[in-house]
Amino acid sequence: MPPIGLTLVNRARGAIDVLVREMLKFGVVGAVAFVIDLGGYNLLVFGPHWLGMFSQQTTQGVLHDKPLTARIIAATVATLFAWVGNRLWTFRHRRSRQAGQELALYIFFNVIAMVISVACLGVSRYGFGLHSQLADNVTNIFGIILGTLFRFWSYRKFVFEGLLDDEPLDTVGADQPGRSSAGLDPAGLDPASSSPLDPAGKD
Repeated sequence: MPPIGLTLVNRARGAIDVLVREMLKFGVVGAVAFVIDLGGYNLLVFGPHWLGMFSQQTTQGVLHDKPLTARIIAATVATLFAWVGNRLWTFRHRRSRQAGQELALYIFFNVIAMVISVACLGVSRYGFGLHSQLADNVTNIFGIILGTLFRFWSYRKFVFEGLLDDEPLDTVGADQPGRSSAGLDPAGLDPASSSPLDPAGKD
């Protein structure tokens, strides 16, 4: 049996590896969702004039006069995409809930994240009186960053909180090659002494 300290180090290393992989995958899914979120908002509020996104050019989308509604719609579409991506890729190795329960929790925590994002835009628009496209995009990016940090924490803590599918049942026994899950060395067992009725190997 390896020293307890070595076992703890191996477990910590494995946990860090899992965390890093999850963060990288979460980042990829989040980047695509970010494009959908921010791009959708600009399309709804300012129209399909992408080259004028950060200029003073005046354009209008179908929800030009309803920026908070546009923010909610864009965030909702991005959220649904992110749920599919995170469920099927980022956290696919964590399974303890049915899809319905998982989606309900996912929506709950994303509503909180959406409130954070919408609140940022509301403060910018109606608190500071900033109505330009540049101000909206800077504010939305800030709100999305805050919401993303909250999402990653809540997803790992509550939504996809099941045990890892590829985690060994007994990490102590798995640390040593040639050992069984009980931490025993099969090569050191005497067949004559394996009888459960007679531990000493006698009849």
